[in-house]
Amino acid sequence: MSSPVQVFLLDDHEVVRRGLRALLESGGDLRVVGEAGTYADGLIGIRETAPDVAVLDARLPDGSGIELCREVKSENPGLRALILTSYDDDEALQSAILAGADGYVLKEIGGNSLISGIRAVADGHSLIDPVVAVRAMERIRAGVQREVESDPSALTPQQQRILGLIGEGLTNREIADQLFLSEKTVKNHITHLLARLGVKRRTQAALIAAQMRLPESRPER
Repeated sequence: MSSPVQVFLLDDHEVVRRGLRALLESGGDLRVVGEAGTYADGLIGIRETAPDVAVLDARLPDGSGIELCREVKSENPGLRALILTSYDDDEALQSAILAGADGYVLKEIGGNSLISGIRAVADGHSLIDPVVAVRAMERIRAGVQREVESDPSALTPQQQRILGLIGEGLTNREIADQLFLSEKTVKNHITHLLARLGVKRRTQAALIAAQMRLPESRPER
């Protein structure tokens, strides 16, 4: 059997942390290796325990879980970070994405969905609460969609196909297989695509793909 996913919990409410620990460890394949209630303690704890996934509350007494995400991800890019918050704030979502967060969900999420979400994040996928994503994308989409609609050549057909596949959560290798391209070619396309969209992160591109509802991606024959 594979080793359990190691999780660190950061929330300023002890009762919430206890509930989360019990919930996550009930799944059998998740293990809480540490917890904290403040930014300072969370930073120390994550450095000491080196978890696979850090579940971070966005608002803390002495700082922000989003800023903590930025700091720990800069130190350890392989760490996966999930922002778990009570606030459906579209600006916070954008900040979390820019900070390198791999997921952003509301505390209203169901227990089984949270467990599945942490597993998905640990496996390299992104997880963004759709309710928050729709509102957050209005700001990002506004400028991007105007550019694309006013200039049909802003995105080439191949770039549209790749953007659609990014939106479906496919990796570079999976996109390469779908479109019969080399992985290096896909990587180059994505670099140009992000520049054209004016974004820096793959997660932002995935959100744009979801909002723009690009046509189904099919390889050219």
